[in-house]
Amino acid sequence: ILSEDFPDFLYDYIYTPEMQKQNGISVTCGTYYSHIFDKMLWYSSLDHSIAVSLIIWHFTKDKKQTISGLFHDIATPVFKHCIDVMNGDYEKQESTEELTTKIIRNSKEIMKLLNRDKIKVEEVDNYHIYPIADNDTPMLSADRLEYTLSNGLGVRKKLWNLKEVKEIYENIEIQENEQGIPELGFRDVKIAEKFVTNMKTLSNFYSSNQTKLSMHFLSDIMKKMSEKGLVTSNDLYQLSEKEIIQKIEKCDYANIAKCFKIWENANEIGESDAYIPDKYCIETKGKLRYIVPLVRNHNNFVRINEISEQAREDIEKAIHFKTKSFAYLNFKF
Repeated sequence: ILSEDFPDFLYDYIYTPEMQKQNGISVTCGTYYSHIFDKMLWYSSLDHSIAVSLIIWHFTKDKKQTISGLFHDIATPVFKHCIDVMNGDYEKQESTEELTTKIIRNSKEIMKLLNRDKIKVEEVDNYHIYPIADNDTPMLSADRLEYTLSNGLGVRKKLWNLKEVKEIYENIEIQENEQGIPELGFRDVKIAEKFVTNMKTLSNFYSSNQTKLSMHFLSDIMKKMSEKGLVTSNDLYQLSEKEIIQKIEKCDYANIAKCFKIWENANEIGESDAYIPDKYCIETKGKLRYIVPLVRNHNNFVRINEISEQAREDIEKAIHFKTKSFAYLNFKF
């Protein structure tokens, strides 16, 4: 669906050790491992990265932008944005991205391929420089489009099927936004509305206390284990989530293994507007993720909320989604 042709040059880059490590990391920031959430499809950081690169290739046929899209999460550690939370980066969730250049430069395999293809590191180590690949919220980019489609296909929620994904994807084209910059947008208002409705459901899921508590809990585990030398910074980037979970399950420090088991088997969490003592209780913070796509309107391109009341309401519900101030589970940690 994402690309009629799979560019041959991508294969060599996909099978480098640095990219293959992403195959053991879920895009769900660790939420995949708890019964708090409905059973999800396994979808790796590598799956996401390949899909983003194919979207970029489909729309641009530009080799450098496509490789940049493939590399955009090459610095992703286990449990993904939980490590950003551990680093205190609750809202932007970009703290690990600074390692991207270092990982690329330190890879003999990747550097050999880039030299072969006469591509400079600075042309592929920062996908933010390519607006089709990435742009600021709430614009639509290849990255934001991919995780919305895949998360709605059952990675987070089952909101559409492959036929509907195809319908949405084939309705997208490159348009010009308010700043005169290329951006992905829709040809048809009705399809854009369908996309926005499910985007709102996913946005609320990302901002739910279930998600925020789980990410905070996993980040606390990694912080405690890191402080005691039970996992190293290198482990976060070299091991798979399965291997890290094995370390957690064998950990006899600070009730980590016991608390992890409780979280893993929990079916629900508690929520409150006040702090609950004697529980694992956190004040909820997180990143607001939402999209306000462009849509073709006669000979112009406008934001969908400017011409659709339904889309405007859905976007407002995404932006102003509220949860209780605190979330908790019944254990001390």
